Amino acid sequence: MNYSEVLSISKGPAVCYSGYRSGQVPGVSYPSYEQVKEDLLIVKQHWTYIRLYSCDNHSKTVLEVIEKEQLDLKVMLGAYIIAEENNPNCPWGGGVYSKQELEQNKVNNQIEINKLIEFANKYTSIVFTLSVGNEACVDWTDHMVPVERVIMYVNQLKEATKQPVTFCENYSPWLDKLAPLVDAVDFISIHTYPLWEYKTIDQAIEYTKQNYYAVCEKYPNKLVVITEAGWASTSNGQGIPVEHANPIFQKIYYKELSSWSKDESILTFIFEAFDEPWKGSDDPNEPEKHWGLFYENRQPKLAFQKKIPYKV
Repeated sequence: MNYSEVLSISKGPAVCYSGYRSGQVPGVSYPSYEQVKEDLLIVKQHWTYIRLYSCDNHSKTVLEVIEKEQLDLKVMLGAYIIAEENNPNCPWGGGVYSKQELEQNKVNNQIEINKLIEFANKYTSIVFTLSVGNEACVDWTDHMVPVERVIMYVNQLKEATKQPVTFCENYSPWLDKLAPLVDAVDFISIHTYPLWEYKTIDQAIEYTKQNYYAVCEKYPNKLVVITEAGWASTSNGQGIPVEHANPIFQKIYYKELSSWSKDESILTFIFEAFDEPWKGSDDPNEPEKHWGLFYENRQPKLAFQKKIPYKV
């Protein structure tokens, strides 16, 4: 199914964007208007569509910059919903909360959904689609939300907004757990990370294709979009072998993924535009910090440099 028909947009490259720099942390301190403007002037040179994850002050600034600076960028805007049930299977131990915390999280999630509705209706010419959450149903998440609650949020958005609505999740739950959600969303959004599943660079693009086509084959009448796929340029060995993560492999995967997506008319959001130093542990080589195609100082990595070294 052609994404231009479902989403009413033309073909174009897409990227996940979060502009937090050194010393900035979501919920604490945010990129300034000028910092976001600097970022988006870089982004628009390479991509047409960007994905934002929440309806916080950062996303508000991004939408304001696009509008005021008249930038030719369109936005997939998300609501970041947090845990509504416990998940003791979370490998880093962050999935267990008190009953009171879970009840408050439901209240906070409704506030977030309401903000998404507000932003979607205010910026109708910029926001082209909406997501009710991010990786909130996969078995390792620390912010588990029951599928029936996700469906409820999807229905709220569809009643209150004009944009197509989706939910962004790892490809695996779409093959079983999320089947009840498929009829509710306007299209399916999957994440695929060969690097996290111990695939080598030689196996990477074929594994991504397998993930994507498995979901397409299960739901042949539903559009499938890739809302996250990328390759880290650095690792400390925690979860990702050190030898698998470097700028050369990142460049290779990015080029192969972009070429395949273009040839097959798949809307694919590359993860991600810029490194995010706030993520993960204090280890500077923590892989969570190094998925950007640009360094935190906004200098390009090899994927956007003309020459590539002979050796890693």
